[in-house]
Amino acid sequence: MLRPAFALTLALVFIPALLAEEPKPAAQPAADKEKWESLFDGKTLEGWKSTDFGGQGEVEVKDGQIILNAGQPLTGITWQKKDKLPKENYEITLQAMKRKGDDFFCAITFPVRESHASFVVGGWGGSLVGLSSINDLDASENETTDYAKLEHNKWYKIRVRVTKDKIECWLNDKQMVDVATKDKKISTRIEVDANKPLGIASFNVEAALKDIKIRKLE
Repeated sequence: MLRPAFALTLALVFIPALLAEEPKPAAQPAADKEKWESLFDGKTLEGWKSTDFGGQGEVEVKDGQIILNAGQPLTGITWQKKDKLPKENYEITLQAMKRKGDDFFCAITFPVRESHASFVVGGWGGSLVGLSSINDLDASENETTDYAKLEHNKWYKIRVRVTKDKIECWLNDKQMVDVATKDKKISTRIEVDANKPLGIASFNVEAALKDIKIRKLE
């Protein structure tokens, strides 16, 4: 039998430990808590419209994908629910595939406050990646100019983030663009103006798109 004094000591040591709260999981970054909204139902072009570039190829939905048939030179889609689009503090993500041809298979045009920009994947012969335009310099001649090996019939995840002072873009898990926008002119090339405020285009390329989503950030 334990002596009363010893029993009291054990109680003072172990009871607080038993009553202690279990450790809480680490808090998620604010960006990861926000819910994604799908912009493509996998069955129809609801919310989208084939972009009237002039010379555009056919746009069709097949096997859960949006197919942009090669145009002369551009084919694309433009989002029609313009009043619901955020202009900053948001992310867009999608998957894109180059099926035939060797130029950009995804140039996504998106709002940046009162202007717009385009993240170009596979331009200028099939490998250039960058942002158009910064101070009137397009993706082939500004500080975002980069290159990647982009294969046919392979899905690439593309992500764009617009915050108060910055534009960031990723290709798969690699960050390709990280640009502070303060004191810089952000704009698009005139060829993709028809894609504003949100659109996706390909250039002389048959492309496929899927999993198009958007979310607002805190």
